[in-house]
Amino acid sequence: MLDFIPITFIDIIDIALVALFMFGIYRATRGTNVPYIVTGVLMIYLLWIVVRLLGMELLSSILGQVVSVGVIALIILFQPEIRRFLQIIGMRRKRFGFLSRFFTHTHQEDSSATVTAITTACTEMASSKTGALIVINGQSDLNLIIEGGIAVDAKISTPLLENIFFKNSPLHDGAVVINGGRIVAAKCILPVTQTDVPKSYGTRHRAAIGMSEISDALIVAVSEETGRISVALDSALHRNISVEELSRLVRRQLRKENQ
Repeated sequence: MLDFIPITFIDIIDIALVALFMFGIYRATRGTNVPYIVTGVLMIYLLWIVVRLLGMELLSSILGQVVSVGVIALIILFQPEIRRFLQIIGMRRKRFGFLSRFFTHTHQEDSSATVTAITTACTEMASSKTGALIVINGQSDLNLIIEGGIAVDAKISTPLLENIFFKNSPLHDGAVVINGGRIVAAKCILPVTQTDVPKSYGTRHRAAIGMSEISDALIVAVSEETGRISVALDSALHRNISVEELSRLVRRQLRKENQ
């Protein structure tokens, strides 16, 4: 007669947490080869368990070395994906109001002049088909992105943004990062999304989506080919938006640090 092991409430919570953790890993790595590699590693691990149960000492020893070394190799191999997963967890802290106060270091004012400067610059660059990529931060830590660019630390203005993205400007290649109501850096390199996106998306739009996947930033992309304005937010790209919609999104984004 089979003996059934009783399942307690703690066991149910344990299973739910593991399932939630695995789902989080899947969301962070979907669109890449990580799930296939992880499946291969799990198969090797299961084979190692079977070999140990069968008493195959030599093969068990070899597979044991592969598994132990493989953990370190996976950490090195998947360093970008692990960092991305941790960043996604970190940016979710804004959902917990009592924690947000301890992580917020700066405050932005919802300035109509700032909103006007950004929307006007994007509109004029769209008219002249000047490519642009503007990151407007919320509460995420973008120090790694900022440090990889050229420090600016200047007041936001339409002429400055247009001059930065002018095709002959040394700073036009890359993204401008706006943080704390100021332009803090230019020529910043953004992470490109690894998810499946339409082939019509260029590098600028892929970078905008990639940045929105690891932060709560609002990323404005102006297409050099079509002159259309797109906005990336919360891992989604909204294309060909109106000036009124852009103004509303920028104004809402500038309020985030005061919440």
